[in-house]
Amino acid sequence: MNKIKMIKGQNIIASQIAESNGPAILATNPSTLQTLEGRFFKASKADAERALQEATKAYKAYKNIEPARKAAFLRSIVEEITAIAPILAERAQAESGLPLPRLQGEVGRTTGQLNMFANLVEEGSWVDATIDTAQPDRLPLPKSDIRNMLVSIGPVVVFGASNFPLAFSVAGGDTASALAAGCPVVVKAHPAHLGTSALVGQAIAKAVEKTGMPKGVFSLLFDDGYEIGETLVKHPLTKAVAFTGSYRGGMALVKMNAQREQPIPVFAEMGSINPVVFLPQAIATQSEELAKKYAGSITLGAGQFCTNPGLLLAVKGEGLDNFKASLSRTLQEIPSATMLTEDIQKNYENLSAAIALENGVELISESRLINKDAKCQSIPRLATVSAKTFIGNAKLQEEIFGPYSLLVIAENNAELLKVVEQLHGQLTATLMAAPNELSQYSELVDVLVEKTGRLILNGVPTGVEVCSAMQHGGPFPSTNDSRFTSVGTKAIYRFARPVAWQDWEDALLPAALQAANPLKIWRSVDQVLTKD
Repeated sequence: MNKIKMIKGQNIIASQIAESNGPAILATNPSTLQTLEGRFFKASKADAERALQEATKAYKAYKNIEPARKAAFLRSIVEEITAIAPILAERAQAESGLPLPRLQGEVGRTTGQLNMFANLVEEGSWVDATIDTAQPDRLPLPKSDIRNMLVSIGPVVVFGASNFPLAFSVAGGDTASALAAGCPVVVKAHPAHLGTSALVGQAIAKAVEKTGMPKGVFSLLFDDGYEIGETLVKHPLTKAVAFTGSYRGGMALVKMNAQREQPIPVFAEMGSINPVVFLPQAIATQSEELAKKYAGSITLGAGQFCTNPGLLLAVKGEGLDNFKASLSRTLQEIPSATMLTEDIQKNYENLSAAIALENGVELISESRLINKDAKCQSIPRLATVSAKTFIGNAKLQEEIFGPYSLLVIAENNAELLKVVEQLHGQLTATLMAAPNELSQYSELVDVLVEKTGRLILNGVPTGVEVCSAMQHGGPFPSTNDSRFTSVGTKAIYRFARPVAWQDWEDALLPAALQAANPLKIWRSVDQVLTKD
């Protein structure tokens, strides 16, 4: 831990340490509530102004840097993070209470995302270049030469997430995809992991210097309140915002954006209760297996995943009775775990207690193994309610961030379908089905497709694969724009917009649109379909 004392708690503006005389913020270990090494200085409005001015200046150069150099920059960030990986994971553990193996894996996920976007930028087809050539002899009017591709939109503000100190934070997927698109990034560090953020910020700053990127391409600002975040969102030089967190936090940013003179894209991933539907045959034949699988998913990471299965749906029957009893027993034997912050733990306790007081809700299980020697402990809990009561009480669809799940019991398949029809938008929805059972539930599947961004069969929602096909974003209120994802290569499209060039000489066009481009990454549209 001695090396952690070297963490510089100053803000990083234009990739350089910015001296600050502002008040200091201290990092805390949530399992002990003791102060950690390091003093982190609150950014001022002047710091935010300077960061965005520098980002705007850098954008003019960075957007035109060739793909190979952008890719080299992203890979240099990987090298710098890898060089400090042991210290980084150790500090993240001290600040989050998460297990060290989980955080070591998160370091790998962070560097893997950066490498993925480096490869994407270098290959180049993400710009979706399209060439629609001229037809000068077309009657009754000639057709122009029109070529279209995606271009970057400008400086992006990224808010670090509490539950992923690395993969959704300073160098996480939002930052990686924005930099890959050609957009400078200003990160507002999450106050729950100040030292972790500082270490990663310094790694990015070193990569900026080593690869000769424009100085304002990256900045990192600290704040333990809302002032700097609001300043960044409302600033006229900000061109997009990326956020992962609560519904309340996400909607606050959406409302701030509405107050701007010129609204911008705000991409808010706001969590979900991630319903799991247990079909009758599956739960009748696999009740014990399913109970163990879902006890693990509910409590994974102290339940602090936006894909935590917070809602279990099933029809009355002997299989359900066995599943409920087995899940209850299993949860009782899963120890409590440290939550990310004292506020998050208090919120979990308050919300789970409030739901238990709702009419018709019965708490049927909670952990017996509570670590009384540690602070901020989460207690796994399971409650149950009838489908009829659930349908009539909107409060039961609110997310409880922690190791909690609500089992909704329907009288029959028709009532189960009615419950699903009442659900809000979700990041994920899961179906547990026996072989050939789904053929009887086509209507249920169709409704679930309308409700979610990712539909899972016979798995668990926790665990989001970082790949080209991943969709991490769903209908409102899970996100404010279900057309986009914050995970996978398609996350880059949040920070780009299409532009068409009409009747330009080939040599004057962007390289991706030139017919002479040796990469040939464009699509040619040379034939016009007509009806006789």
